[in-house]
Amino acid sequence: MSANSTFIAKELSWLGEVMITRLKLYFKQPTDYNSIGEIEPQEAFGNSGNYENFIKESRLTIVDRICLILSLAPLLRPQIFDCFGIKNSDTGQRFVEFGCFYEKHSHVTVPTVETLLFILAGSDIEQRLHYICYFDSHFLFSQKMILKENISEGEWFFNSRLTPSPYMVANLIREREYQPEFSTRFPARRLTTLQEWSDLVLPPETLEQVNEIRLWAEHGNRMLAEWELSRKMRPGYKALFYGPPGTGKTLTASLLGKYTGKEVYCIDLSMVVSKYIGETEKNLSHIFDVAENRDWILFFDEGDALFGKRTQVKDAHDRYANQEVSYLLQRLEDYRGLVVLSTNFRSNIDEAFTRRFHSIIRFAIPDPEHREVLWKNTFSHKTELAPDIDLKETARRFELPGGSILNIVRYCSLMAIQQDTNIISYSNLENGIRKELLKEGKILN
Repeated sequence: MSANSTFIAKELSWLGEVMITRLKLYFKQPTDYNSIGEIEPQEAFGNSGNYENFIKESRLTIVDRICLILSLAPLLRPQIFDCFGIKNSDTGQRFVEFGCFYEKHSHVTVPTVETLLFILAGSDIEQRLHYICYFDSHFLFSQKMILKENISEGEWFFNSRLTPSPYMVANLIREREYQPEFSTRFPARRLTTLQEWSDLVLPPETLEQVNEIRLWAEHGNRMLAEWELSRKMRPGYKALFYGPPGTGKTLTASLLGKYTGKEVYCIDLSMVVSKYIGETEKNLSHIFDVAENRDWILFFDEGDALFGKRTQVKDAHDRYANQEVSYLLQRLEDYRGLVVLSTNFRSNIDEAFTRRFHSIIRFAIPDPEHREVLWKNTFSHKTELAPDIDLKETARRFELPGGSILNIVRYCSLMAIQQDTNIISYSNLENGIRKELLKEGKILN
C-alpha cells in the first residue's frame, strides 16, 4: 500500500471505532470511553500523501476529520455502516436517528447529515444544535468539497446524503488533478493550445487589455488579500470578448490559461440552455459548483445564447427565463475566478451583464499589417512559397481573420503533400482563398 492509502486505512479504522463507541454510549453499554472525543486519531504531519497533507494544510479538527472520512467511507469501506443496520425491537424498523440512506441499485449505505449529527452528538440536543450551526458555514460544504445531496426535491435537510465531490475523490484518493469528463451533467470541455503568447497577433490596444486580464489572473487574489481590498472589491474577474469569428477570442482564452497555470473550460451552451423551466438554472448551477474554488477560467463561447437581452414578460415561461438570467447574474458575481464571455456582436449582450464586466475587448478583423504577420506565422517553416506568391499583397487584398487564414494554410499544405512537394503553389493558395470566401457568400475576383 502507498503511504496515502495506509493513512486513509487508519483513518477509516478510527472512524469505525468512533461509530461503535457512539452506539455503545447511546445504548448505555460498557465502553472504555466517556465520549468519542477521547478517541484520538493518528497525527497528521503532512508527509504521507495528499489526504494527510490536506488535513494538515486545512487545519482540520477531529470533528472535521470525522465529517470528511464519513463522506468517503461508502467508496472505501462500505461495510463500516453495517453497525447502523440494527433494528428497533419496538418498531421492527431501523433506528431513524442513525440517518443513512440505502441505495438499492448499488446496495451501499450512504451517510446523511443526520448520521453525522448522531455520531457527533448522540442524543445531546445542545451539542446537536451546536454542530448544526458549526457545519452550516463550514468550508468543506461552502466550497463544495462535500456535497449535501437531497434524495428528492423538498426532502428534509437532515436526510440529505453526504457525498465527496469528484474533485475530492480525485485529489485525496487518486492523488491526481481533477479533470471532469464532458457529459450532459458537465457540458464543458477543457481548452488547451500548443501555441505561444507570441503567436497572438492582435492590435497593441487589444493586447494591452488582454495583458490586464493576465495580470489579474496572476496577482488579483494577492492584491485583494495583502492590500486588504477584499472589503471593497468583489473577488473574480469578468471579461467580454466580442468580434467576428476567427479573430482570436478562443485562442486568447486558451493562452490566458496556459500562461497563468489555470485550466480553461469552454461551456457548451447548446447543452446548458433548456426549453424546460428550471433546467437551465440546474445545469448552470452544477457547472459553477464544480468550478468553484478550482481557480478555473470559464469560457462561454457564443455567450449571447444565454447572456442575451431579456425578453418582455408575456407568459410564465418568459418570467422563469428572466429569473434564470437573474440567477446567472448572481452566480457570476459570486464566482471567484475568471469568466470570459465571447460573442460576435456586443449589442446582443444584455446591459445587465455588460455593466458587470471589468473588461470589454473588441477583437476586430486584423489590418493588412497584422494579416501579413498571420500569413507568415501560420505557414510551416518546412514549406516554401512559390515565387509568384506575395504575402504582403495577399494580406492587402483579402480581409480575412486569423481563423480563415488557418483554414487556407491547412488546405494549401494538404494539397502540397498530395502533390509530394513542400512548395506552396499560387494556384493552391488562390483555391484556398476562394473556398474560404465562398463560406461567407463572397466571390474571388
